[in-house]
Amino acid sequence: MDNQRRKFLKMAGATALAGISAPAVVKLTASPALASSAPAGHGAATQDSHAQPAAHGEEAPKGVRLGLLIDMRKLYGKPELMDKAIAACNKVHNIPHYDDRKNEIKWIWKTPFENAFVDQSVYHSSKETKENDFLVLCNHCDEPPCVRVCPTKATFRDEKNGIVAMDYHRCIGCRFCMMGCPYGARSFNWFDPRDNIKEYNPKFPTRMRGVVEKCNFCGERLAEGLEPACLEAIKETGAIVFGDINDPNSEISQVLAKEHTIQRNSSLGTKPSVFYIV
Repeated sequence: MDNQRRKFLKMAGATALAGISAPAVVKLTASPALASSAPAGHGAATQDSHAQPAAHGEEAPKGVRLGLLIDMRKLYGKPELMDKAIAACNKVHNIPHYDDRKNEIKWIWKTPFENAFVDQSVYHSSKETKENDFLVLCNHCDEPPCVRVCPTKATFRDEKNGIVAMDYHRCIGCRFCMMGCPYGARSFNWFDPRDNIKEYNPKFPTRMRGVVEKCNFCGERLAEGLEPACLEAIKETGAIVFGDINDPNSEISQVLAKEHTIQRNSSLGTKPSVFYIV
């Protein structure tokens, strides 16, 4: 970390979120949602922020809360569909590729059931569970541990829509957020990612060496009225549903009301907004 960057971080009280525009209303299913934007200053709250998430057993906060549902029943035996969704995310967000997996940058990826759902029993699990990988990503929690431990507010939860976003300019590379995240959803750039991008997308900023990154629920695409890249890539399958889980008329709310779903490490009290039908 050079001295010039450290000086900049000390001055950054009103830095805009890299790659994500000012709040813009978009239409997702039946309700409006807001693309994420960085807080006005270090630790500052937005003017129209909602109340903090309620304690266990109490009513959830009102307002827009974006969520994503993955119907694994439509992906079993079709790893090429998951690869297609991953490739779309990687292309849109300029995610670098490394042959050495220990250096890989992951926004959405595949992993076995026992790795994805460590609090779920695999005792006498089904053949499908044993033989298939599961798509995983940042869970954009209501109570995100990563936000609590970040010393610079480089990672923050947007109260307007529930997205846990990042400001790459504020990140000092301490990796506290990686230690705080119970989902392994954050990656650290040990090398300059610009040297390892296969196909450059000029609409999304490249990062730099020494910063953390992760899934942003495609906040920059939402600002343009588009759907998340992973969903768009395999939309014809209906395997991924996205929208406002606080809107009872949204597609995702209707699916959640009908189907039994599970979440990753829900016992930790993080209140994830990514749901799975298994």
